[in-house]
Order: sequence, then C-alpha cells, then structure tokens
Amino acid sequence: MAYKMRLNMDIQSKWNNKHRERIEQLTEPASNARLMKLAAYLNGGNALDLACGLGGNSLFLSRKGYYVQAIDISDVAIAYLQDQAVKNNLPIDARMADLTSLDQKSYDNQSFDMIVVTYYLDRRVFPLIKKILKADGYFFMETYFQAPNTVKQGVSDQYKLKPKELLNEFGEWQVLYYEENEHEGRQTIFCRK
Repeated sequence: MAYKMRLNMDIQSKWNNKHRERIEQLTEPASNARLMKLAAYLNGGNALDLACGLGGNSLFLSRKGYYVQAIDISDVAIAYLQDQAVKNNLPIDARMADLTSLDQKSYDNQSFDMIVVTYYLDRRVFPLIKKILKADGYFFMETYFQAPNTVKQGVSDQYKLKPKELLNEFGEWQVLYYEENEHEGRQTIFCRK
C-alpha cells in the first residue's frame, strides 16, 4: 500500500512539473483538433473529460454548451483549469483524482451525454465509460497506438493501443469517425452509444 501511494505521488509530481512548464508557455490550452472538427455533433449536456490535463477539451466543450466534469491527477492542472473556468465564467467542475484508483461506484448515479479521453490509457475505465454514457451519448478518445513508426516515440507499449483496439472495444456503437494515423502514432474514435 505504501509503495502504491509513493508511486502515485511520483506520477502526480511528474505531471505537476509538466503542467507547470506548459502553463508558462501558453495563453490557453488547445482542444484536440479532431474533436473540434466534430463540433457539429456537440449540442450540450453533461460531459466528462477524463485525464483532462490543462483542460483544452473541457474549455472547448463548455463553450459548446456542456456542463463539464473534468478529472486529472495533477493538482497544478486542476487549479489552472478552475482558474480558467472562473475567469471565463464557464460551467466546469474540475476535480483532482487518480484514475488508476478511481472509485467507480461513485459514478453509479451519474450519466453523461459526452465523454472525452485524450492521450491517456487505462483500459480499466472502459467498462465505466460504457456504463455511464447515456444512450445516444458521444464518446471521443484519442491516444497513442502501436504503429510501426512509433518505436522511438518515448511511450511504453503498455500505454499504447493495439491496432484497431478502439474499434474492437467500442465497435458495437455507431462509429462516426475512426482513424489510425501511423505517421503520428495515434488512434482516434468518435462514436454514438
């Protein structure tokens, strides 16, 4: 137990440092480019942004009429996003949580019209996503995948999707957009439950 707590603190420190550096270099975090291109589908409601980082996707979704619950392990990122939400009068509830030890039962009475996960992979959240996304709700995910050109990407294969993994996992839903970009080493899916 003590080892897991120490490991989680190390991960949190790593992300806090990365986010501090990013905050110094930007005016506002950017939303995912592919998510922005899908804006015509986004009509507001309740959204969940898992591993939100500095909140580029949360800010974008809130401007599209969503009340956003944003979760990240970094208290630096969460404080930044809370500040941005207040400054811009946006409906974002940013919370610090470690998704690897998330109490999934705390979501038993919640449901979302939109769930977003970008550049984070923990397959243990897939069942939760399937459970709490409303019927006709949208799911967007983009992260690294095991493409031939990404051996030197600096990301361990345990944090990369296998080819077509998102299609296999969420293929029973209506897939509106799917891409495996081997050059960039990313896999993207946008689907309706």
